[in-house]
Amino acid sequence: MEHQFNTIALIGKYQSPDVTESVVRLAEFLRGRSLTVLIEQGTASSTGLGVTYPVASYDEIGAKADLGVVLGGDGTMLNSSRRLAEYSVPLVGVNQGRLGFLTDVARDEVLVRIGGILDGRFTRESRGLLEAEVLRNGRRVFHTVAFNDVVVNKGEIGRMIEFDVLIDGEFVYTQRSDGIIVSSPTGSTAYALSANGPILHPRVAGIALVPLCPHALTARPVTLPDDCSIEIVVSPPHDARVHFDGQTRFDARAGDRVRVARSPHTVTLLHPEGYSYFDMLREKLHWSSSPRPF
Repeated sequence: MEHQFNTIALIGKYQSPDVTESVVRLAEFLRGRSLTVLIEQGTASSTGLGVTYPVASYDEIGAKADLGVVLGGDGTMLNSSRRLAEYSVPLVGVNQGRLGFLTDVARDEVLVRIGGILDGRFTRESRGLLEAEVLRNGRRVFHTVAFNDVVVNKGEIGRMIEFDVLIDGEFVYTQRSDGIIVSSPTGSTAYALSANGPILHPRVAGIALVPLCPHALTARPVTLPDDCSIEIVVSPPHDARVHFDGQTRFDARAGDRVRVARSPHTVTLLHPEGYSYFDMLREKLHWSSSPRPF
């Protein structure tokens, strides 16, 4: 199983000198195992590794790499996942950030953990993506995918917005609030969690709708099946802003329809040996001390 992965792409946090040492160490380690190493373009420019290793765009990584190693925080993993989703390149994350819900290899264990994955000691997990589009007068004016969430909010204005929510074309409610989060299971531990949304296990085939500061005490988060289509229609005279994973945004106008559904693409994550989703939650959310033996 050692040569299951022959070409490895290294993707570092954008324009971050902090990851240079880790990228260099990992590249040398992989080359020592006679593996082909590709350095993502932005990572190459910030680390200087383009002189000694082949440089590849995300499209080239998708076409050539058997594995992508992402060194950074969850934001770096979100960006890489969206860029590579259509290519089905499996990804493993090395945590160089703060929380690290998606980057579960510790920086000081990177060589041991990546070595174990190359030797076949890992678990494979498939995560769903959201596909989103904005329609204006029936015409698509924006389209993208999101790994965590799609957020419709009031943008820079200091008042609430109003919008209609439809599920599979059926009117559900009109809401006045600061906005609404449409979250995947992966995103349920991100922005949606801070808005009192539910935590969805990654194997749950669901999408969460989480209101942001609604002007009604009866407005509550709702979990929907992930085969439905969700539409958020911005009511006049309000405009709104739509955010995708907190990294891309689109300014919507009154009357625009934000349509969100499950993407046909998925993201494959490789976790190191011994990974546990519930261990991760205990650590990141500080739920309790280590479990007592039974």
